[in-house]
Amino acid sequence: MTKIAFLGTGLMGEPMARNLLKAGFGLTVWNRTQDKALPLGAAGARIAPAPQDAVRGAGIVVTMLSDGEAVSDLLFGRGCAAAMAAGTLVIDMSSIRPREARDHAGRLAAAGIGHLDAPVSGGTRGAEAADLAIMVGGDPADFARAEPVLRAMGRPVLVGPAGAGQLSKLANQAIVAITIGAVAEATLLVRRAGADPRLFRQALEGGFADSIILRQHGERMETGDFAPGGRASIQLKDLDNILDEARALGIALPLVSALRDRFHRLVHDMGHGELDHAALFLELLDRNGLPAGT
Repeated sequence: MTKIAFLGTGLMGEPMARNLLKAGFGLTVWNRTQDKALPLGAAGARIAPAPQDAVRGAGIVVTMLSDGEAVSDLLFGRGCAAAMAAGTLVIDMSSIRPREARDHAGRLAAAGIGHLDAPVSGGTRGAEAADLAIMVGGDPADFARAEPVLRAMGRPVLVGPAGAGQLSKLANQAIVAITIGAVAEATLLVRRAGADPRLFRQALEGGFADSIILRQHGERMETGDFAPGGRASIQLKDLDNILDEARALGIALPLVSALRDRFHRLVHDMGHGELDHAALFLELLDRNGLPAGT
């Protein structure tokens, strides 16, 4: 079976790597903070002391990092690409800019290395359940080769050439941010009027307004549980990337712009970047002069 190197075993990467182990793949893992990779060692993965050690001899290299700069530094600055044999396939599951993904694909292709950009949606719950939405950009032959690996982590769909996966993820994040904003406002409206938010969500089940975000994040807002599944700081980074891409395309996205400003306030003015992105509810409470728990 194909040997896999998994680079980046943080909040999302750890359960994704664990599902690859469950599927029977031989796995070597590396993480900048090595302690975060230790549980995977107990589950059967080999822990590499350096990323270059992880990728040597691997047929497929999966990266799950914070942003495009981190991916570029790992591949080209720290020499991981140089340590890979020709014919290796890199699957970048980080959320980065489409133009960065295209650049990485081109640079790797020059060294005989394949590349797929395959960002995910579904948060830590989806990662743990191996039910992530996986949006893939790249060559169809590379996708066919990677599909068994990706299916161990979720539901992959090849949406187009290099960069198309990242563009789809940006569109996904636009929908997520705008829906979180709508759920926050609906939850506050219902709660201030004296209705039960839980029963409100129950009443909407199966209707046009129902969604995973309403059910999961509406409950978070009701209970005040903002332990991170998808960090607000990452949501802000994605919104900045969406607007960067929109400017390049010459289009205006007014809802995304409004939500970007609210997440910026939540992360930078209120200092809640490490909370779940459902904590946008706290920004709404503060905007209304209401204390948390209102």
